[in-house]
Amino acid sequence: MAPDNRIAICPGTFDPVTNGHLDVITRTSAMYDRVIVAVVNLPWRKGSTVFSTEERVGFLKGATQDLRNVVVEPFSTLLVDFARERDAMAIVKGLRAISDFEYELEMNQLNRRQDPEIESVYLMASAKYSFLSSSGIKELATFGGDIDDLVPAAVATALQERLGR
Repeated sequence: MAPDNRIAICPGTFDPVTNGHLDVITRTSAMYDRVIVAVVNLPWRKGSTVFSTEERVGFLKGATQDLRNVVVEPFSTLLVDFARERDAMAIVKGLRAISDFEYELEMNQLNRRQDPEIESVYLMASAKYSFLSSSGIKELATFGGDIDDLVPAAVATALQERLGR
């Protein structure tokens, strides 16, 4: 891959997108020429989502609009196939804890079997977001917890409307 065509994929369900996700996306955008935030359309591991694919894409587009080299796209194929179709050289993910590492190690091995040319790159979560998860955010929102500094404003409002009691 030519140095002027360094493309990375930041994949996820993003249900909802958190400030931890945005931190990883922002840091990735400083490392690569183009970053494609890939929103999984049909999450295998997580089951149903609170927000539709279109809503999740919309939240991410709004939250990343100031990052000129970031685009947001939905996908519903193997991640490696999506990355290959976009000429990506890397799949970038954030790691918070040992449990993340164990899952991502397995996924890395499976992805490398599919395409050894696409690297997996992991960024350690920033300390202030190391505890943050989408499921934790949804639980807080369900029970009226304060999530305003953990997710973009549009996401906080939508979660409180959809999940708040």
